[in-house]
Amino acid sequence: MSFFPVDPVVFSLGGLHVRWYGLMYLFGFAAGWGLGRRRASRSVPAWPPTAVDDLLTCAMLGVIVGGRLGYVLFYDLVAYIREPWEILRLWNGGMSFHGGLLGVLLAFAWFARSRGKAFLAVSDFVAPLVPPGLFFGRIGNFINSELWGKVSDVPWAVVFPGGGPWPRHPSQLYEAFLEGLVLFVLLWAYSSRPRKTGAVSGLFAAGYGLARFCVEFVRVPDTQLGYLAFGWLTMGQILCLPLIGIGLWLLFRADKEM
Repeated sequence: MSFFPVDPVVFSLGGLHVRWYGLMYLFGFAAGWGLGRRRASRSVPAWPPTAVDDLLTCAMLGVIVGGRLGYVLFYDLVAYIREPWEILRLWNGGMSFHGGLLGVLLAFAWFARSRGKAFLAVSDFVAPLVPPGLFFGRIGNFINSELWGKVSDVPWAVVFPGGGPWPRHPSQLYEAFLEGLVLFVLLWAYSSRPRKTGAVSGLFAAGYGLARFCVEFVRVPDTQLGYLAFGWLTMGQILCLPLIGIGLWLLFRADKEM
């Protein structure tokens, strides 16, 4: 299989280039907003629509700022110190989920305090809204021909521009399926019934961490980092370990309270 001929640029207006990578983020935020409005009307107690709008606006800023700074700090600090203006060029890719998560958690903390809500109640509300954004983000990675997998002879292997002449695992699509579709179905179904505070957040953290940890085995590690521990652990896997631990702890804690 060859890389399908999708131009990363959707269209251009003069010097302005509209890219699929950016559009995927917009699609993700739009999906989260629509699902959030639907979820708000079914919550007990119900969330007013304006609260959903404010929360998702804060979360969007947290994702963008945290995701970019997280990538800079966790994955390629030296290169960005050398060329700091590259930090602003989001259209070239380079967003960290774990950095985005930290940014979102800070946004949740501010929102919870300003609205008199519990932090975990806020994160439980938002957790099922996140996987669609992850799905679209990974599709953006695929179109951008970045974060590809290892060389493989599976029938669906893809030859990526810049990845040499060898067919590779489309690891971005694996992540889109597991982190996006599968995790969304699990969270939406699980949260459809009343749960103890923190349980939905715990399922999200553990589910995402396990999915990402597994896919990293067939994904090429970042060139500037390589494998960081035991000759096979990547930065993504190392960052997922505490996430899995926190998720399991929240689920155990909620189970003990039932």
